[in-house]
Amino acid sequence: MCGISGVIHDDPRRPVDIDVLNEMTDIMKYRGPDDRGTWTGPGIGLGHRRLSIIDADRGKQPMTTRNSDSWITYNGEIYNYIELRSELENHGINCETQSDTEVLLQICQKYGVNGLEKLNGMFAFALWDDKDRSLFAARDRLGIKPFYYVDLGYGLAFASEIKSLLTHPDVDPILDEHALQDYLDLQYCLSDKTLFKGIKRLSPGCYLTWKDGKLNIYSYWDLKFGVENTAESPDRLNELIKDAVALRLRSDVPVGSHLSGGLDSSAISCIAADLLDSPLKVFTGGFDTANRYDESKYAKIVAGHIGAEYHQIFPKAVDLENTFDDMIFHLDEPVAGAAVFPQYFLSKLASRHVKVVLGGQGGDELFCGYTRYLIGYLETCLQKAIYGNAPLVGDFTLTDIEPNLSYLGGFEPTMQKLFGNDMFADPSDRYYRLLQRSEDMDGILKMHDVFDPKYSTKEVFRTEFNRPDSNALIDRMMYIDLKNHLQSLLHLEDRTSMAASLESRLPLLDYRIVEYATSQSAESRFSGGKPKSLLRQAVSDYVPPEILNRKDKMGFPVPIFEWFSGELKPFVEDVLLGDETRKRGFYDMKRIETSIHSEKPFGRTVWGLLSLELWFRRFFNVR
Repeated sequence: MCGISGVIHDDPRRPVDIDVLNEMTDIMKYRGPDDRGTWTGPGIGLGHRRLSIIDADRGKQPMTTRNSDSWITYNGEIYNYIELRSELENHGINCETQSDTEVLLQICQKYGVNGLEKLNGMFAFALWDDKDRSLFAARDRLGIKPFYYVDLGYGLAFASEIKSLLTHPDVDPILDEHALQDYLDLQYCLSDKTLFKGIKRLSPGCYLTWKDGKLNIYSYWDLKFGVENTAESPDRLNELIKDAVALRLRSDVPVGSHLSGGLDSSAISCIAADLLDSPLKVFTGGFDTANRYDESKYAKIVAGHIGAEYHQIFPKAVDLENTFDDMIFHLDEPVAGAAVFPQYFLSKLASRHVKVVLGGQGGDELFCGYTRYLIGYLETCLQKAIYGNAPLVGDFTLTDIEPNLSYLGGFEPTMQKLFGNDMFADPSDRYYRLLQRSEDMDGILKMHDVFDPKYSTKEVFRTEFNRPDSNALIDRMMYIDLKNHLQSLLHLEDRTSMAASLESRLPLLDYRIVEYATSQSAESRFSGGKPKSLLRQAVSDYVPPEILNRKDKMGFPVPIFEWFSGELKPFVEDVLLGDETRKRGFYDMKRIETSIHSEKPFGRTVWGLLSLELWFRRFFNVR
């Protein structure tokens, strides 16, 4: 796990400034505190910060091979590098190191773009052909590892993080108004946008090429739904998950596991513990404010079940005040949800004991774990019951989902929000409404001079929603979540772990598991509307029944309502009602004051405002 950077000039006679390259590289020191390296050639410079996981002595980067004109700077892990090294040896290609970096380089040199199909891992890399003066860069299928780039006008710059690009003297922090509209509506940006104009992210499952000043983007992998293999069963999924965990236990340094007490992380921890010869170290976070903010009791059940070495941390309100600005720095963009706070401290805790940690990210998106899916089907099944038909509902009926409607207890506000208007409208618009987060911000931001009236987040969302070749509502929902919503969660996963110089590995996002899950029919994947029915069957022999049968999904809630109305109230008022915020001119200050004093439990308005304002202060001058 590392940080990469690079600058390419169209004119090879224009040298890359080594001081600029060094600053781009070293601002991400925490991503790779163990080693650093740079390489420059005519009109090209590559940088690398290394967190040494495999072959610490000989895996230095940027890397080349004997008699080669290619150089690579790479962030991630290729988990099947041992098998790929054997394949290379069968073709007469012998690696000089034991690192996965050299395997990746050799695979790309032998197979080119087709080599991407052979990789099982998380990765973002840039491979420079010095003889041809061309760049080949790629990002893993699900977008676990980040890759950002910007057109300099006379060349290209790229990096693992936005802040690295912002150190370049010709890259200015300019607000992207379209991305801001996305963020305010959904709390993440759609497609390849970032909140900085001109700085783009390479989309998941894509690669780029650069030559002679021309940049091209291509897709090499995408989600395909419903190509079901009837011979496959939960036993096959069980095998895939076990193998995915086993591959991610490959490491020359200690490996632990995050354990929230939910199904996803519990399954990963239980399987990992079964594969290890020594007790697994597990890490749990929570809050002692109230039971609704603490599921450590479930984590302890799992830890006891597998004989794990248990570690926990309970951050306090003062910790949030003291670290909010640091989190903004590491994330580069406003913090979408408060869950980033416990994740940040959990990564710090884990990094004191291990260098690599497993996590359960992706389970909700892959195995229909979000309650909003059931709410969406409740509406379409009701429409079908009344009118005899409904778009994208397929064979589902109210009778099918009725046994699992009890999962909706406690989600009355979400249902009221959806059913309050436009019942039975276009499915893309209905799912957009389920995800929309901007209502409470209406009127607070005075951004009419910034927003582009010709741009519509909803229209871009509709295009994404309708992209998959499927007539199943659950497939369209999952596509949006895996290709867009999940990116915001992986952003937090990467930044909070890297801030602590910790490598985070996510077995459930092994592309084989993703392809298995999406290949199953909508009816089997979303059986009766029961969340994670496929996953529950696959891991039932590993996970304690207290976890398998849980219905009180928490999702790492943070007691910000109690804190913001109590001991952190002076901090909130100092930031949001202070002179610097007033001078910015973006806000209706009376509405901000009203929001501070009328925030409801689990409300996001005050958190969102704090995050946005502190982001402006970190990356922009006061307007």
